[in-house]
Amino acid sequence: MKKITHEPVLRAMERLKELSADEETRRLAEVREKVLRENEAEYREALHEGRLEGARESLRLQLTAKFEQEVPDQIKSRIGRADHPQLNVWLKNILFADSLDDIFKQ
Repeated sequence: MKKITHEPVLRAMERLKELSADEETRRLAEVREKVLRENEAEYREALHEGRLEGARESLRLQLTAKFEQEVPDQIKSRIGRADHPQLNVWLKNILFADSLDDIFKQ
């Protein structure tokens, strides 16, 4: 590796050494990293839940439009508990369904 001679980089490296030697600064950096990881996990979970709720809403809207009636509570409940793979099956079933039973068959 080439020897670093650029002054701003040398100053930054020196400052990094100073900060790394300080126990409290290291502890704070670790806490900050932990919080960032937790926030990222929460963000990903919220994003997943948002997509899931969007798929559920899309299915409810399509059912209402196709059958020109309000979706029964029992079906709404099933949709509310469904995961992405199940919702995808139902969303495909709606294309050729003549009834709610055609869509929600087991």
